[in-house]
Amino acid sequence: MRHFCDAWIEEWCEANGWTDLFMERLNYYWAFPPGAVMPEPIPGKILRAIKMEKGLCEEEKAWLTAAVAVSALAIGSAFLLRNPMPVVLAFAFDAVTAGRLEMEEI
Repeated sequence: MRHFCDAWIEEWCEANGWTDLFMERLNYYWAFPPGAVMPEPIPGKILRAIKMEKGLCEEEKAWLTAAVAVSALAIGSAFLLRNPMPVVLAFAFDAVTAGRLEMEEI
């Protein structure tokens, strides 16, 4: 799952003189620092600061909305069907969603 919006990282790069931003792999951004001839990874401390300032990206918001919707639907289905299985399935979906929302060590 993407934890950063590319526009956030581009905005930081422009403000700090980094150029030619590219994403090596998911959530790992590289760019050329001012005066450098080789790209370097954008420091994890900077990425965490951007994340704290900006909050959730659109993909994270979509997953959270889906988790809430699935949970609400499961509660209603469990009540109507008088069966706990929809709630169990919703719990499994919510657990996977919570795991995906965790940011790996940057």
